Amino acid sequence: MKAKIGNRMCEVELLSKDGNKVEISVDGKVYNIDVVMSENGFCSILHEGRSYNAESVRHSDGKYTITTNFRYFDIELSHPQKKYVRGRQPATEEAQETIASPMPGKIIKIMVSEEMEVKQGDPLIVVEAMKMQSTYTAAQNAIVEKIHVEEGDSVIRDQTLITFKTT
Repeated sequence: MKAKIGNRMCEVELLSKDGNKVEISVDGKVYNIDVVMSENGFCSILHEGRSYNAESVRHSDGKYTITTNFRYFDIELSHPQKKYVRGRQPATEEAQETIASPMPGKIIKIMVSEEMEVKQGDPLIVVEAMKMQSTYTAAQNAIVEKIHVEEGDSVIRDQTLITFKTT
């Protein structure tokens, strides 16, 4: 996913997560960090033997302020589903045929059933990744053909979650 930090754009990718151990890539540079989330957006981060405390405040969809060591950073994240839809829908307006997990996570809630008709913008599924929940919505009117996961399932990056038949 893309992250805008101040005026700088960078590519951020979750490579793996095992408990509090997280491996991320920022513009191709890999970081192994230990992250412990607490209440109200506070977290403790351990990286290369150094400890950092941070607070995350969400302002709107994808916009946050991160405060650490008496400095703050305004961050704007691209929505993982929007990135997925852009990557799968070329300019020819090809219909979205699947929803896939953009990163490893856990299925929290499934709000549709097979053969159900959905309208563009309808919520479909909630996936939790890195202690954040994302609700994925229908990109266009369609019929749910198959749900490939169940609530509580762990998923990997690019795993197909839902397939559609277009209407």
